[in-house]
Amino acid sequence: MTDDTKTAPTAPQTVEAFSARLADLADGLPKRLRQCADHVAANLDRIAVSTVADLAAGADVPPSAVMRFCQIMGFAGFSDMQRLFRDAYAPGFPDYATRLAALRGGAGGASRLVAEFVEAGRLSLEGLTAGLDEAALEQAVALLAGAGMVHVVGLRRAYPVAAYLAYVFEKMSVPAMLHDGAGKLDHRHALRPGDAVLAISFAPYSEETLALATDALALGVPVVALTDQVTSPLARAAQAVLTVQEVDFGAFRSLSATLTMAIALAVAVGTARGSQG
Repeated sequence: MTDDTKTAPTAPQTVEAFSARLADLADGLPKRLRQCADHVAANLDRIAVSTVADLAAGADVPPSAVMRFCQIMGFAGFSDMQRLFRDAYAPGFPDYATRLAALRGGAGGASRLVAEFVEAGRLSLEGLTAGLDEAALEQAVALLAGAGMVHVVGLRRAYPVAAYLAYVFEKMSVPAMLHDGAGKLDHRHALRPGDAVLAISFAPYSEETLALATDALALGVPVVALTDQVTSPLARAAQAVLTVQEVDFGAFRSLSATLTMAIALAVAVGTARGSQG
């Protein structure tokens, strides 16, 4: 019997290596995963600009089969696999005008967009559950719960998450400071021994967020990173790394899984501080 649960130990680093692994695995895959493999093999140059829904429709399989195919190939999820092809075929992330133009041809209007983003959010949440590092989460809670002040930083796409965390911490009487970069003001001097930094950033990573995390590391202030990869530059400055990967639709990524992780982390910190009091 074919072991269809076997996964590669590491993800391919080049398109050539991806194709070689695909050729090795294809014959032993069950029907739906074989359909994914055949469709991907025939459309390697389209993966960089496709969505999970696009690939699923093209292969005539449910989106969950595409996600499983990515894992069989050695990737944590679709975003990981897509990144390989974006680096090879589509340097640079498309600007918003390009993304919007790519979506205008679809039928269904706004209701279709809602359905697609709901599906992307569902897949992101499933990925968060499956890939949760419980030890890292407990470590993050302990570091933040024991801090005199939690310095929260997240800019660009991560800013709504940072602002929400600062709001929730304030409501739970957890001392917190939001570093928002308003007016190009730099508040790194506010870091003190006994504090902790909660830094949030995803590719392409915010230089300001990385700078604050690096300064905190130099001062001996512990950093909790909320990011997309354990190998991200933000993770190198952190004592605890929480990873969240969002499935995108049309190169737009929601924050469904990230906000779920954020509220869970904030409530856990508030609970831990309450038990310490």
